[in-house]
Amino acid sequence: MRLSRGVEWAVHTLLNLAWAGGDEPVAVATLAAGHDLPRAYLNKQLQLLVKAGLLESVSGARGGFRPARDLASITLLDVVDAIEGREPVFRCAEIRRCGTVGECTVSDFATACAVKASMDQAERAWRDALAAQTLADVRLRADAHAPAMGTAVRRAFRLD
Repeated sequence: MRLSRGVEWAVHTLLNLAWAGGDEPVAVATLAAGHDLPRAYLNKQLQLLVKAGLLESVSGARGGFRPARDLASITLLDVVDAIEGREPVFRCAEIRRCGTVGECTVSDFATACAVKASMDQAERAWRDALAAQTLADVRLRADAHAPAMGTAVRRAFRLD
C-alpha cells in the first residue's frame, strides 16, 4: 500500500499550524513555502481537510487556514481518510470464480473469499493503529526529536 504525498503534507501542515499557535489564519502561500511545496496542490489537500472538519478556511485578504480542532482530537486515521478517502485498500474481484480453477460447485463459494477476509483483517489492524495515534502524540514525538521546530515555524511564518 502506498499513501500519497498529500497525507504527509497534511500532517505536517496541521502540526505547523499547531506550532504557529493562535487563532490567526495562515495563508496557503506561507504554508507551502514552509516546506517548498507546490501551492496549488497543497491547497487541494487543505480543502480536503476543511471538508473533513480538521481545518477552517478563512476568506479575505488576511485569510488562510487554521485548525478546526485540537490536535488531541485528530487521529492519523482522520487525516488519511480525509486525503485518501475511505475506500478499502484491497478490492476483491472474485477471481477464484474465474478460469479453469473456478470450475467448482456453488457451495465452494458459499463463504467469503479467504484472500479478501485476510486482507480485510490486515486493513482493520492498520486502521486501528492509525486511529490510536493522535496528532498530539505525533507532536510530542516531533518536539522530542526537534525541540526548536515550534520556534522555527513561528519564525518562518513571521509570528514571533
